[in-house]
Amino acid sequence: MSTKEQYWKYSLIAIIIGLGIILFRQITPFLGGLLGAITIYTLVRKQMIHLSDKRRMRRSVAATLITAEAILCFLVPLGLVVWLAVVNLQNINLDPQAIIAPFEEAANIIKAKTGYYILGKDTVAYVISTLPRIGQAIMAGISSFAVNVFVLIFVLYFMLIGGKKMEQYINDILPFNDVNTRNVVNEIDMIIRSNAVGIPLLAIIQGGVAMIGYWIFGAPNILFTGFLTCFASIIPMVGTALVWFPIAVYMALVGNWVQAIGLAVYGGVVISQLDNLIRFIIQKKMADIHPLITVFGVVIGLPLFGFMGVIFGPLLLSLFFLFVDMFKRGYLDVGKRQQ
Repeated sequence: MSTKEQYWKYSLIAIIIGLGIILFRQITPFLGGLLGAITIYTLVRKQMIHLSDKRRMRRSVAATLITAEAILCFLVPLGLVVWLAVVNLQNINLDPQAIIAPFEEAANIIKAKTGYYILGKDTVAYVISTLPRIGQAIMAGISSFAVNVFVLIFVLYFMLIGGKKMEQYINDILPFNDVNTRNVVNEIDMIIRSNAVGIPLLAIIQGGVAMIGYWIFGAPNILFTGFLTCFASIIPMVGTALVWFPIAVYMALVGNWVQAIGLAVYGGVVISQLDNLIRFIIQKKMADIHPLITVFGVVIGLPLFGFMGVIFGPLLLSLFFLFVDMFKRGYLDVGKRQQ
């Protein structure tokens, strides 16, 4: 390769990387919609192949039908969940003093029992000043969700239209041989399917079981706390304890010791252990992923990808270890055998 050709090659690489960084920074607000489209495409691509190749249906018609199916099966339930959250948030009295009052009451109870007042004037002032920012963040999140849903539908439709060409193009530019390419594609497909189905299923089951416990032991606002428990199941390590433990503590502070102890036992024995059982079953049925990859993947993925990090965080970590293993088998092990 001549010096001029090398200059062209490396200049083109620099231009591609530079433009890629600029484009990635600009599409970051829509990253949730793009990742959601990739997730749903992975789940429905076999249906698209069946309709377009075996049924000989026009790709535009098949893509329209599958996009409508995705809206009904995935986006409508998700929209109902967001609507439930908005309705419950609207019912909350946003008067700062009304919100602070229960915490001050709990702090007074603790002071009466221990002699120590856990809330100071600075703490109360900070909480009051933070409430408007929380409301603004919630409204911004709802607006971002609506925009990303539109992006998801738009991108998903065109991914279904050009699915074969898109997959072939990606396979051609991947820097792997045929065996490693199949391994990478299978790993991506397996983890996306496992997490896209398993995580919502786990959240729904834990939320339902938690609502039964909240109803038995008289917890306040059963529907909303069950909804919060569903989302808390996504958070690694602590999970649903972020919801049921503070409720049990509050019930104890207001004097409902029997119900508080019962809820704490129910939460620790039933709700939390159910998480381990269901994860074990899902991993055996859908993907044999090590639990630590799931835990640390979610920790890594949430700051990077937002809510979609629960799917793409473990995927990112699994691909890292897969690439390390590919490098070991392709270069290190070969070098040792040649010696």
